[in-house]
Amino acid sequence: MAQTKDYYSVLGVPASATQDEIKKQYRKLAAKHHPDKNQNDPKAAERFKEISEAYQVLGDADKRKQYDEMRRLGAFGGFGGGGPRRPSGGPAGQQGAPFGGASSFRFEDLNDVGIGGLGDLFSSMFGSGAGRTGGTRARGPERGQDVEMQLIVPFRTAALGGKLPIELEVNEECGTCHGSGAAPGAKIQTCPECQGRGTISFGQGGFAVQRPCPMCLGRGTVPTERCPTCNGAGEVRVHKKMMINVAPGVDTGTKIRLKGQGGHGMRSGPPGDLLITFQVEPDRFFRREGLDLVAPIHINIAQATLGSKISVTTLDKKKVAIRIPPGTSAGKRFRVPGQGIKKDDRVGDLIVQVDVVVPEKLTEEQEKAMREFADASGLKY
Repeated sequence: MAQTKDYYSVLGVPASATQDEIKKQYRKLAAKHHPDKNQNDPKAAERFKEISEAYQVLGDADKRKQYDEMRRLGAFGGFGGGGPRRPSGGPAGQQGAPFGGASSFRFEDLNDVGIGGLGDLFSSMFGSGAGRTGGTRARGPERGQDVEMQLIVPFRTAALGGKLPIELEVNEECGTCHGSGAAPGAKIQTCPECQGRGTISFGQGGFAVQRPCPMCLGRGTVPTERCPTCNGAGEVRVHKKMMINVAPGVDTGTKIRLKGQGGHGMRSGPPGDLLITFQVEPDRFFRREGLDLVAPIHINIAQATLGSKISVTTLDKKKVAIRIPPGTSAGKRFRVPGQGIKKDDRVGDLIVQVDVVVPEKLTEEQEKAMREFADASGLKY
């Protein structure tokens, strides 16, 4: 039997790699080995499938944690004497044996010994018949992968709402073969590698599991001639353009899920979802504090000392008048109710923050007048 593949080795990253490093490496390898770019290489589809399979686990923080636990327990090199054992009290002759041996091992047994949901995880990774030595079938419909992306949103669009265009790269069903992987007119026959089961067994040291067949990609059948468009993969990588609705009041870190806009499902499975995280750009004038908008306004010494009336433009370009009372100091705030950000049934205020601007230079007359004013007011300088 072939030895179990290490997903870290498949992607060419160390086990200490960060999630961002894993994602970056996956994108690099997927672009390099995609069947569309390697139509003369019959092994490209298999390599691409291995890369995608590895990223399905390592690209998900929770699945990666469980996978690392399996590696630590020695699941991929034979449990031997150091791996988990079935609790005492089992059938006679099996007490303390490593899950009763490879012939009776099931991933569901991992749940029985307190290793969380590892059994469910690896059953889904290697097929519902993982760990059994017979009676497997080709895999059924498989849900498409979720696609995650970050969207930069202008400040005013985030505050007022609007629409933004996006372009993403996703897998779609091949339009030539409609997902079958067969060239037009080709016949479909039983896969000679897996004999129609859709999975192949592999393992080491008495531990055996099953994985999707690399030749038929889990279908159980192969065409007599591969589709020239997708090279037998049944799917192609496409650029997808769409408009995204941005609700009023979104902030950095806000996430939305668009059902069915991710990768397409294999074997008539449902498509995945598109997960978008918003990153709001700063505005050159306004600053956000919750649902309130802070607007810095510059006034001179005369306006601050004697008082004044100024006009401020709101986020939706309306004009509001602000009365600056005499003796206003720098940093003073004035609140205009209801002119902030609206979100659902709530609305913030517009906060006008005064910044007193001091002239860098004075004429002789201005300086004389300023000294007379200071002397009359008893100010020291």
